[in-house]
Amino acid sequence: MIIDSLANAHRYVHLHKHFAKAFEYIASQDLAAIEPGKFAIDGTELHASVSLKDGVKAADAKFEAHNNYIDIQVCPTGTEQIGWKPRSACTQPKGEYNPEKDVIFYNDQPDTYFNLQAGQFAIFYPEDVHAPMIGEGPIKKLVLKVKL
Repeated sequence: MIIDSLANAHRYVHLHKHFAKAFEYIASQDLAAIEPGKFAIDGTELHASVSLKDGVKAADAKFEAHNNYIDIQVCPTGTEQIGWKPRSACTQPKGEYNPEKDVIFYNDQPDTYFNLQAGQFAIFYPEDVHAPMIGEGPIKKLVLKVKL
C-alpha cells in the first residue's frame, strides 16, 4: 500500500507501465466537480469510476481485495477513512473470489485505519485488503483500476 499527496504522484509512475497514464488522467480532472460514472481510459488495462455515496461505520465497511487489478483511490473532496490489513494475515474469507468483479471479501478486521484527504491518493495492490468508504455523510470517490 502507498499513501501520498497527488503533488508527489510523479514519484510513482515508474512502478507500473500504466501508472503514468493513470496519474495523467487524475491530473486532467477537476476533482471537485467530477461527476459519478464509469470512464474508459485504456480498454481493460485502465479504467476509472467515480461514486458519491454515504459513508459507512467501520464495522459495516466491506473489507476487500483484488487479484487482477491495482486500485489507485482518490478522495476528490472531504475526508474518507480507509482500513487496511495485509492479505497474508487475513484468514476469514467471506465467500468465494468473484472473477467477474475481481473481488474477494473478508470477515477479518483491519489492523490500521487512516484518513484519505482531498489531494491525496492510496494505491492498493492485490496483497492489500482494504475497507474504503468509512465516514459520515456523502463521500465522493475516484477509483482507477490498473490491470496487473
